[in-house]
Amino acid sequence: MNQETLTVEPPAQGKRLLFVDALRGFTMFWIIGGDTLGRSLQKAWPNALTAGLAHQLEHADWEGFTFYDLVFPLFLLIVGAVVPYAILGRLEKGQSKISICFHILKRTLVLIFWGLVAYGLLRFDWPNMRWSTVLGRIGVCYCAASMLALHTTWRTQAAVAAALVVAYWAAMTFIPVPGYGAGVLTPHGSLSTYLDQHLIPGKLGVDNLYDRQGVLSTFTAIATTLIGVLIGHWLRSDRSAPQKLKGMLLAAVVLLMAGAIWGRFFPISRNIWSSSFVLYSAGWGLLLFSLFYGLIDIAGFRKWSFFFVVIGANAIAIWIAQGFINFGPSGYYAGKASDSISSFFLAGLASRWFPSCQPVILALGTILAKWLVLWAMFKHRVFLKA
Repeated sequence: MNQETLTVEPPAQGKRLLFVDALRGFTMFWIIGGDTLGRSLQKAWPNALTAGLAHQLEHADWEGFTFYDLVFPLFLLIVGAVVPYAILGRLEKGQSKISICFHILKRTLVLIFWGLVAYGLLRFDWPNMRWSTVLGRIGVCYCAASMLALHTTWRTQAAVAAALVVAYWAAMTFIPVPGYGAGVLTPHGSLSTYLDQHLIPGKLGVDNLYDRQGVLSTFTAIATTLIGVLIGHWLRSDRSAPQKLKGMLLAAVVLLMAGAIWGRFFPISRNIWSSSFVLYSAGWGLLLFSLFYGLIDIAGFRKWSFFFVVIGANAIAIWIAQGFINFGPSGYYAGKASDSISSFFLAGLASRWFPSCQPVILALGTILAKWLVLWAMFKHRVFLKA
């Protein structure tokens, strides 16, 4: 890794898409402790409001949709939205397509490698390791979207995204699964589960039954990223800012309606990244794009976004770091909560003075510890890049 930003490259015009940095940070906030903070509110003050918030910060069981189900597709939309700026910007600077291809492949392999490290590669326990990773999916989606952006037009990219969601629906509906038949959309009987069990080595992510980063659903995740690429083309166009905002809002409504209607026949499911989930999550994602774009880039309300910009500037770095640094009760660190940074500084205060609020205080401490690390990196202009 070197000292450049991993997740954002400057637009060709030389202006930084500040709202994209902020939106990425908003997305990562829920991964680095915002989810734990939200759920801890329900523990401290149990009522209907906090119970509803806690529910929204859990994944839906098999089908359905919660706010937490939006986090990963929103991140992929952001990955895709930056692609036209990064790839076409390199072309405009005179770089050859061959050199850009090598750049794309290098970043992809680094993301896949760090994803495997985060899931236990260096433990060398292959049979008990989970090989299908979040960072790996990001890398594959980034690679596919970038190669298409490099070699095709936006119309081809839109056609590929549409073809992927339709082909996925057709495969899940009409290809029979041994012992179950065709069109069985259950955790045990779906085509997605069958392929995961036969093609992914090691352990699967959900009860060793199927994986949310499964084989077949990677294609629809690519479709999500390509929708992000189309957002990037739209933002990069010569249209006025109000026109861009109106276009994104209109597209959000269309995608939400299409996803909801399709979801009545092909369930909205984050677990299998169903075609209806692609459209529905992209609709909600575009609403957030519109909100951040309108507030930050159009209205000029920027100061409030600094907290999220700091997170967004080193999003993947903190994702990896929380796997081996015990910041506190969040992420996927396997150490004891009592040994965490948050507990070291705040456990006494929380247990002695605010015992009923202890989960909230420790969750806030976790977020603060991570944010201060990211702020120090941001202040010294250290941005880790593959």
